[in-house]
Amino acid sequence: MVTGVASMEDVHNYYIDLGRTQGILPKSEIIPGETIKMGSSIKVYISKVENNSKGPLILLSRKHFGFVKRLFELEIPEINEGIILVYSVARDAGNRTKIAVYSENPNVDAIGACIGEKGMRINRIIKELNGEKIDLIHYESDPARFIENALSPAKDLHVFITDDKKRKAMAIVNKDNLSLAIGKKGQNVRLASRLTHYTIDVQTTEEARENGISIVE
Repeated sequence: MVTGVASMEDVHNYYIDLGRTQGILPKSEIIPGETIKMGSSIKVYISKVENNSKGPLILLSRKHFGFVKRLFELEIPEINEGIILVYSVARDAGNRTKIAVYSENPNVDAIGACIGEKGMRINRIIKELNGEKIDLIHYESDPARFIENALSPAKDLHVFITDDKKRKAMAIVNKDNLSLAIGKKGQNVRLASRLTHYTIDVQTTEEARENGISIVE
């Protein structure tokens, strides 16, 4: 991630002055709903560098999931120092991001550190993301527990790994939590799937029973 100055724009792109060179920020790569003013300082993620006859072509993004990861590294010293580790990031730019964090030190509260005192750290990141919602997820080495965490804000889940090689899982929820687990237009389960790298099939308790799966409450 670098900081530049918005210097020019045309129909399709913003041109960002990076000091010794210039980067191109396509308008399709800004956060939906944000406004970029000429002359303003802006943080951008270098998504691609191509060499051509006129020199390097630097493509920039604010929608890329890597942009969020770099923001966390910038705002959370414990991540930059390796005390807290980022396992994965899944993002629907402008709407919601899920980021899985953990620490190998049992005395470190990874999620609490990312939130910061009175939410100051996470609020700075949310402000930079133009109000995008962020779900902080605790990474677990047990895939079933990790998937359960990833489907937050849904609660009272029963997760089963149905095919470990093909990375498939089933999450069984009661009717009260079904809409939370799936999310608006399937956003929550889609992001949870990207975060955990598992295909997640969400079923209600009733559907599971019809399919011969009994749940002990």
